[in-house]
Amino acid sequence: MARPDGQPNQAQPQVQHTANQNNEVLPHNGATGNQANIPTGTPVNYQTQNRWSSQLFDCMNDSENAVITLLAPCVTFGQIAEIVDEGATPCATAGVLYGAIFFTGACFVYSHIFRAKIRNKYGLPDAPAPDWLTHLVCMPCALCQEYRELKHHGFDPIIGWAGNAQAQQQQMMAPPTSQRMMG
Repeated sequence: MARPDGQPNQAQPQVQHTANQNNEVLPHNGATGNQANIPTGTPVNYQTQNRWSSQLFDCMNDSENAVITLLAPCVTFGQIAEIVDEGATPCATAGVLYGAIFFTGACFVYSHIFRAKIRNKYGLPDAPAPDWLTHLVCMPCALCQEYRELKHHGFDPIIGWAGNAQAQQQQMMAPPTSQRMMG
C-alpha cells in the first residue's frame, strides 16, 4: 500500500542516541540485547547535549528530594542506582551498601561511578569537577543533581526501574484522545 504522495509505506526503526566518553553521539536501534518496552529515557538532544538539565547547587528545585537526600542520602543513591543500572542493582541493595560505606567516609568511591554512568548515557560533561571530586566535596548536591537529571530524562526514581517500565508500557498502549471518525 502506498501513501497519498506515492511513496511506499515503510516502517522506520526508532533510533535512539547515546554518547560515548568523547561526547561523540552514537546511534543504536536497540539491537544490543535490550528487552522491548524497557524505558530508555529521552534520547540525547543535539542542542543541549553537553549540559546538565540543572546546576549542581539547584538542590531546592526539588525540595522534597533535597530534604530526603540531606537526611538519608542512601535512599536517593539507591533510587539513582536502580534506574542507572536498569534494575540490575535494586534500590535497597545499593542503598544499604552506600549506607555501610557512608560511615567510613569513602562513599564517594562508590557513588561517583553512577554519576559517570549518567554522564556517559546522556553525553554530559564531567563538570563542575571530576565525578569523584564532585561526590567527595558536594555529595548531597551531586546526588540531587543526578536525581533531577533522571527525572529530566523521563524517569521517576521513586517508582524504580520496574515501575518506570510499566508506566512507559501503559503510556504506549493508551489510545489517542482526540480521534474522530470522518464521514
